[in-house]
Amino acid sequence: MASKVSCLYVLTVVCWASALWYLSITRPTSSYTGHRQLSSITIARKNVSFGNIRTRPINPHSFEFLINEPNKCEKNIPFLVILISTTHKEFDARQAIRETWGDENNFKGIKIATLFLLGKNADPVLNQMVEQESQIFHDIIVEDFIDSYHNLTLKTLMGMRWVATFCSKAKYVMKTDSDIFVNMDNLIYKLLKPNTKPRRRYFTGYVINGGPIRDVRSKWYMPRDLYPDSNYPPFCSGTGYIFSADVAELIYKTSLHTRLLHLEDVYVGLCLRKLGIHPFQNSGFNHWKMAYSLCRYRRVITVHQITPEEMHRIWNDMSSKKHLRC
Repeated sequence: MASKVSCLYVLTVVCWASALWYLSITRPTSSYTGHRQLSSITIARKNVSFGNIRTRPINPHSFEFLINEPNKCEKNIPFLVILISTTHKEFDARQAIRETWGDENNFKGIKIATLFLLGKNADPVLNQMVEQESQIFHDIIVEDFIDSYHNLTLKTLMGMRWVATFCSKAKYVMKTDSDIFVNMDNLIYKLLKPNTKPRRRYFTGYVINGGPIRDVRSKWYMPRDLYPDSNYPPFCSGTGYIFSADVAELIYKTSLHTRLLHLEDVYVGLCLRKLGIHPFQNSGFNHWKMAYSLCRYRRVITVHQITPEEMHRIWNDMSSKKHLRC
């Protein structure tokens, strides 16, 4: 069995390298935000919906799972579910996370479930590669919206929906990105504390208090007709935040009746305000690049803009020097 998985893994790496080389020299990069159907994707799974919604949704999340892992939480209820927003071409980043901080077997006696979140790509080759990767690692979920920057909110809502539907008894959930390094020791033992009673209606990360940017040249541009207010509610940076698992269903259901915004972290903040849930500030969540130092990284929970190579190097250094004091 092990040799079979190894062969499949090697084949996947080779295929990924070939496909990405081919795409880089033959196809321009494009951004899609529509809901156009792609005939090349044939793996449609049964759609799951929540009941007890009394009013008609203004933002129905009516996307089908193209790739799903509905049984991931059946045998053992996770203490922590990690939802990682990623794109199709980021195989190296996903593999680095699997081999470092995202390894589900890092902590004995503490069940962790790691999942990568994707939409569908306009290129059938990339969709096929992700499907093959899913068959090997069983840690990918995909819905049939177009994978793009402007659809990041849909990606997060897919993760919330998945937790609420297939893993509602988990204790905590983390949402983060594929270029984030997570200090799992600090996250598990200093923040979440497995031996204490799980919190309810809990949400924490790097809290931002700001307002919409009206400059059309900005990556975070927000049109006035989409969001007329001059201030956003407090929200946690989408690079990494933690919440109790009961919040996943609350946010998902609230989103059905909340006008969609393309800025994912701002949108989650809007849902939290409707729910009366106030995010707690935690200085351990960093949403910027930070030069590596063993002692500095021991004090944080997340660091932004980490390459796959850096992820391996940092993880190996921190793991091998746990006995050293700062």
